[in-house]
Amino acid sequence: MPQGKPAVVPRDGLTTRQRRNRPLVVVHTGEMKGKSTAAFGLALRGWNQGWSIGVFQFVKSARWKVGEEAAFRALGRWHETTDEGGPVEWHKMGEGWSWSRKKGTEQDHATAALEGWREIARRLAGGRHTLYVLDEFTYPLKWGWIDVDEVVATLRDRPGHQHVVITGRDAPAALIDAADLVVEMTKVKHPMDGGQKGQRGIEW
Repeated sequence: MPQGKPAVVPRDGLTTRQRRNRPLVVVHTGEMKGKSTAAFGLALRGWNQGWSIGVFQFVKSARWKVGEEAAFRALGRWHETTDEGGPVEWHKMGEGWSWSRKKGTEQDHATAALEGWREIARRLAGGRHTLYVLDEFTYPLKWGWIDVDEVVATLRDRPGHQHVVITGRDAPAALIDAADLVVEMTKVKHPMDGGQKGQRGIEW
């Protein structure tokens, strides 16, 4: 894709403008850090365009305060006050679950994840947001808590102009096949390799 130009122009009957403005499904996967960071950078660009931003975190604990959340909530308040940018909603789905398990059984967490997905599906059907960030959504897909085929079908059939960004390791093959843009974060070096723990402003 030299100089931002596509290598091939498909014969799909679309104009250049129609093809350029086609809504995208984006997947950030791989073992390395930066998947959510890149997604929130994309959301920041969207906010600047006046898009409605919906963030849905599927793994982080409801008690874990991340810097992006504080920043986007502030941007949402700024929009309400000045009408600059776009509206922002930020949701933590359920109690939070991951390698640091919270109270409740695995079935409780699975049920909460599924309820979170059902809410997103309703919003997609209603055209609620312009950009959705489904942060660490690959994990409930991998664990079988949410049906991958249902997700793919819902994303494929979503109406209007709605972009969806999904982050997390081990993205299912069916999701990768359905996505328009897939990035795999691959580790070359990491401070933890030298015994350094995560730090404020870098990891959160």
